[in-house]
Parts: sequence; C-alpha cells; structure tokens
Amino acid sequence: MASNTSSLRLPIDDALPDLLTALQQHGRAVLQAPPGAGKTTRVPLAMLDANLCDGRILMLEPRRLAARAAAERMSDTLGETTGQTIGYRMRGDRKISKDTRIEVVTEGILTRMLQSDPELPGVGAVIFDEFHERSLNADLGLAFCLEVASTLREDLMLLVMSATLDAAPVAKLMDAPIVTSKGRSFEVETRWLDRPLAPKARRTDALVDLILQAERETRDQTSNKGGGILVFLPGEGEIRRAERALTGRLPGDCQLAPLFGALPFVQQQAAIHPAASGVRKIVLATSIAETSLTIEDVRVVVDMGQARRARFDPGSGMSRLVTDKVTRAEATQRQGRAGRMAAGVCYRLWTKGEEGALFAHPPAEIEATDLTSLALELAQWGGDETELPFLTHPPKGSLAEARALLQMLGALDDTLRLTQHGGTLAKLPLHPRLAHMMTLAGPAAAPLAALMAERDPLRGAPVDLSLRLEALKDVKKFRARRPYDVNTPTLQRITSEAKRLQQAQQKLGGGGTTQAKHTSTRPAASDHALSPAAMAALAYPDRVAQRRKGDTARFVLSGGKGAILANDDPLAATRFLVVLDSDGNPREAKIRMAAQISQSEIETLFADQITASQHCVWSKRDRRVLAEEHISFGALTLDNQRWKTAPDTAIAHAMLDGIRDLGLTLTGAAARFATRVELVRKDGHDLPDFSHKTLLATLEDWLLPMLTNVRSAEDWKSYDLLPALKAQLDWGQSQILEREAPGSFTTPLGRKIPIDYADTTPAIEVRIQEVFGVTRHPSIGGTALKVTLLSPARRPIQITTNLPGFWAGSYDDVRKDMRAQYPRHPWPEDPTQADPTLRAKPRK
Repeated sequence: MASNTSSLRLPIDDALPDLLTALQQHGRAVLQAPPGAGKTTRVPLAMLDANLCDGRILMLEPRRLAARAAAERMSDTLGETTGQTIGYRMRGDRKISKDTRIEVVTEGILTRMLQSDPELPGVGAVIFDEFHERSLNADLGLAFCLEVASTLREDLMLLVMSATLDAAPVAKLMDAPIVTSKGRSFEVETRWLDRPLAPKARRTDALVDLILQAERETRDQTSNKGGGILVFLPGEGEIRRAERALTGRLPGDCQLAPLFGALPFVQQQAAIHPAASGVRKIVLATSIAETSLTIEDVRVVVDMGQARRARFDPGSGMSRLVTDKVTRAEATQRQGRAGRMAAGVCYRLWTKGEEGALFAHPPAEIEATDLTSLALELAQWGGDETELPFLTHPPKGSLAEARALLQMLGALDDTLRLTQHGGTLAKLPLHPRLAHMMTLAGPAAAPLAALMAERDPLRGAPVDLSLRLEALKDVKKFRARRPYDVNTPTLQRITSEAKRLQQAQQKLGGGGTTQAKHTSTRPAASDHALSPAAMAALAYPDRVAQRRKGDTARFVLSGGKGAILANDDPLAATRFLVVLDSDGNPREAKIRMAAQISQSEIETLFADQITASQHCVWSKRDRRVLAEEHISFGALTLDNQRWKTAPDTAIAHAMLDGIRDLGLTLTGAAARFATRVELVRKDGHDLPDFSHKTLLATLEDWLLPMLTNVRSAEDWKSYDLLPALKAQLDWGQSQILEREAPGSFTTPLGRKIPIDYADTTPAIEVRIQEVFGVTRHPSIGGTALKVTLLSPARRPIQITTNLPGFWAGSYDDVRKDMRAQYPRHPWPEDPTQADPTLRAKPRK
C-alpha cells in the first residue's frame, strides 16, 4: 500500500534506500539516526511500501504516549483513522483491526506475545524503536526475538533504531549492518549557565528563573514567532511545583501545559498539539518528551538536567524511580527537540564545564533494576540466560536474589523450574510479589496491589497503611477528617489501576483459590476474608516485623534484617507489623509504610513455615544459660517457654559462651598447677599448652567434658578448675611434672605446703614454729626455695633463701619482738635444737 507521505522532507529520507536494501539482503539492521530525523514515523511506512515482509510490522515504543502518538501520526500521513492500516496496542488500551499492517506496541506487549507463542504468527518484522533507552523489556524482547529468529523463524525481520546508542555492540550481537542517517533538520544553539548552582540552591527555583529568561530572550519583539518552549523536568512533583511558581509571572499570551505519563490522555494531547494562534505554549514535561514525540511548535528547550530511572529499591523490594543527573546522550536527545521543525535554542541548567562530568550513556536498566520479573520471564521461557543473546547479561548476584524470592513465593521449585503457581503469576501485569498476593487473596486485593505499586499518595502522614486505604475509599471524607496532604492524581491512578487489575484477575478465573508452595494452609479469599495487613504479608513474607524489647521502636524482620520506626508514630508500640516500604538502609531501615498484623494472622498465613525449636543460649543480661523452646517464623520468635528437659551437654555448650563473656581467670590451686605445667613445658617437656590464650581457645576440648551443674555466673564463680586441668595430663606427664616442678613441700610435721612458681624462684609460705630444728634450707631439684616465714597469725615476718643463716643471725631480733606479741607460742633460744610444732601453750 502506498503512503501519502508528508511533503516535509526529513533527514531520515536520505537513509531509507540503504536501510531497505540492508533489510532485504540481511533480514535485520541497526539504524542510527539523530533526534528529529523522523525515523519513528517514516521507517515503518517505508517498510510497508516496500513490501519487505509478509505479516504485520510490530514497532516497540518504550512509552504509552509515544506509541499512541506514533500510530496517530502515521495514520494521519495515510489519511486514515488510527486502527485501520496503523494501530496500537498497550496495557488496557488498543486500536487495531483485521486490516492493521503496522502495530505500535509498548514493550511488555511483545514479551507477552512471545511467551504466548514464540513463533509470532502473523508477524513479519519487529522494530525496536528508541533502543538507546535500554529498558529491561527491550533487552529481553530483543534477546527472545534473536533466539526465535535463529531457531523457529528465519524469516523474522528485526530492526533496532536509536538516536544516541553506540550501535556497534548491538550490530555485532545481531550480526547486522549499521545504517546511519546524517544530521538533523535544523541547528540548535546551546546556552549554558555562567556559573554552577550553589550547593544549597533549590533546583526548581533556579529552573523557573531559567524558563523566564528563555522566554524573554527568545521572544520576537513584534510578533509571537519565538516558538513554543519545552522544559524537561524529572517527574510530576517537579512539574507541579514549577507550574505553581510560574503562574502569574509569564506574559499573558503564554500557556502552561504539563506532560507526563500519568496525565489524562486529553491533557497529553493538548500539550502535543500546536498552540492556538497568538499563544506561546510552554510544555513542562518529563523524559516522556525526549523521544518519538513531535511537538511541532517547539523552538526552545530548557533542560533541568535530571532524569528518573528505574532502580532496585531495597526499601520496597521492587523497582522504583530515582532521580539522577542526565547523561550526555540524554541531553543531546532533549536538545534535538528544539530543532525538529526550525532552528532552535537549548538552555541547560548546568555549566559547560560540568557537562564533561556527565556519563556518556544511561546505564542499561538490566544492570540496576529489580530482576524478579525478568527471572520469572526466563523461567517461563524455559531457557538458560547465559545462552540467550543479551546485549547486557543480567548480573548473577541480582538474578540469584530474584530467583530466591520467587522460590519463597512458590513460583519456582527447588530446581528453579516454573511451578503452576508461577505460571499464574506470570499472567498478571504486576510485580511477582503483588501478583502472588492477588493470586492468593483474590480480586479484593486489587486496590492494595495498585497502591503498593504506586508512590505514596499521602505526604507527611504516619506509616499506617489503613490511612492510605481510607483515602482511596473516599478522598472527600478523608480530607474532611484528616490533616494530611493528599496527592489526588496519584489516588486517581491507583483507583483506575485497581479496576483494571480486578478485571485481569477475574479473566484468569482467580478468586484466591490458587495455592502456592508454602501456602497449603492459607485460607482462600472465598473462605476467609483477609485483612489488608494479611494481604500485604502475602506479598512481603520476608517483611513481617516484630518489635524488639526496649523503649525505641526497633523491629526485626522475618527475613533477618532490622527496621526502625519513629517513636511518636501511632504504630510504634505495635508488636507485629508488615513493612511495605522503607528507606532501604541495609543496617536498620527506616519504615515508611506498614500495616499492623496479629500473631494469629501470621500463624494462619504461614502455618507450614512456623517451626518449633529448642535453644540453650547464654544471656548476657540475665548472666545465666537460658534453656527455651521457641515457636518461630523466620527470624521472629512468636512464643517461647522454658525447656525443662534440656540435655546437660546443650547447657554446657551454652555455658562456654558464658565463660567467654565472664572471662577465664585461674586462681588458687588451679593457677599454681597451670604455672607449673607451663614452666616445665617451656623447658622442653611434652606437656599441654596451658597459656591463657590457648586455654580460652580450647574450652571445648578440656573444660566442656567436666562442665556439669554450671549454668550461671554464680555457679562459675565457685567452680573449681583444677580437676579439669589435671585431667589433661596422662600418668607419664604427671610424673614428669612432679619430678621437675613438685606441687608441694613437706614440712618436718609431714604437712604438704603448696609451692608457688609464679616468680622466677619457687616459693613457699610456712609458720616459723613448723621449721624449728631444720638446719638445711628447703630446696627442690637443687634449687633453694624462697621461704616466707609466718607468725602464728600467718603474717610474714621474714623472707629468706638461707634458713641456717637466719637462725644464726636475725632470729634473735625476731624472737624478741614475737615473744611479746605471741607469749603462748614457743620461741626457743636455739631453734635448731627445738622440735617443730604448731601447738601453743595452754592457758593458765
């Protein structure tokens, strides 16, 4: 069918012959064309005119608005209404007929078509438009198509189109030629800031000033020929703030037009279509306006320099949009919007010097986003991701985490194969967590699923989920009763999405009766209406939280991580919560949204995951071993009671931790014994290592077998370590020890006195009367002992290593002092001739 192409010539027109030739000869190609070249609307029609393939031509667009706009523009070119030769299909909206030959679809639609029938019956070519955005669905769709083309459909024609992509890698992956379109239609002058913004400057305020400057500098003084202004901001919030700030500050002929994905279609069309005569339109847009859309009357671009990107958010467990600096490729793409129909100007909210620090290209979404949905798609496809032709392969660690989550949800079995439940989840247009919740809880969970997939509609509100559901149910009553700031457009999107999800669930025939792995005891929605908190727990079984003891509202999650809640939050004292959103801090996440759940709900929902276990642990707080039986769900302890029949071995093992906590200190006989062993061992004899470091490191070896009837700090305080130490020496080693370092000295009265080896000279302490008659100084192994002579009251009166010398010398002085203090005890003039004794004279 011949197309009535527009008389306006576009840069892509010169490249079309080479592109068509490449596709005819190779069946695939990579088209590199700068912004504004016209590839989105000209290439599919040229392929149709050339009759390159049998069947429909599918063209993938990353955004809904661009898909619809591209289909409508091509239909206008043919003089038709959308849905005839040119149609579109996206989630929840389609305009196609039996006559449709070019079908513009959003990326997820292609994946669904391939999963339904990999041969793509009735499709002759697939075009991947704006591939430089490197969305996860585009990467996956291309990998699937390349595999299909190599195994099932050699005739399937594939074309990748991009404005700023480094084409060589994708051309190598596809084994396809590169066709390049030269230049854009009109030149665009770029104007940067003279100096960087101050670190604390409000970026939106600076942008508003730049918009006003751009409006003044590009306005024709006699007529409104300056053209429309397209302003790039990262998101709806920034657009609304800029819109409020600009109101009343622009000339009367200026008209503000917001443009973002969630905006009603009629308002999107108003931003795209040319302004009325005498009106200068200022479009405040997100990156939705970067590609594929032609806003014909735009001559000026103002770029805030920020972009929203999908990135895995550990706080929500799903991908969320984060704000980041634009890349040079994105800035070039935005700049090109000003030169599509005439020469233009681009204002950038950064300096020329700062531009050098920008990254060249945005990261591929597959590198930074949550891969749970990808893992489910791969399992449904049935292939190994390492064998699929990905331009960027999914990171192994992230993919492993995603698969672990799918196993927890019962979507994958132990061999990572798709379960029946997983197949059901794959059919719902939701993150697998939310699809799992809806599959089990039924259509009643649709409002909650829509809410959890969106941004928080309340600003400055407590974390309680019930407040959001209350606002969702009746926003007017909510505003009258509650003081919180409500984002009405977000609530409207949630309401619309909830209705669509309910319809999707009902089409699948789901009423909450599908059972997943680990869910055999869960009530179906038809049998038992689940509370919102219970529904949320189905989506977040790893985020059920239990409050820790203490004054601060700290929680432990069933998955093992920690979370904290502001002490003044109404849910701060709640025992159990389900955490739906947090700031993602890996150490202790701040809770941003949660729902109160009861223990009975947890026990009902996760009955087959609740375990009973016995534990003996040392409690530092109680300073004793606690023997308890725990009823647990993941890292949560739902209940515990005393374990009365705990084995002695379990208590002893726990007590070792207590000993490490309390400290291992040898005293008295045990300390003297260990010192003797160390002394002899260091002399080269084969004896155990009784150093403090080794004894502490080997408690299990020498102390555990002897540790009975010890379970508290008090028990440990009175425990005698000597038997356990002695047990480490065999008979031969004990003999060596007694020979080399005897443990005691025998007095003339036959009493054994311990020898202290702590100092360099072995020492004893003995009452002076007990060594009367000793004329040779006590010694062991030829070494004289250091003898401390004690008074009858066991106080030191003399230290000597020469007892005979003491008798002959200073004894007389000692005798004079001691006779007065201890008159009932013998103090002979010649102690060498006296008999040893410990007796005192009887009282008269």
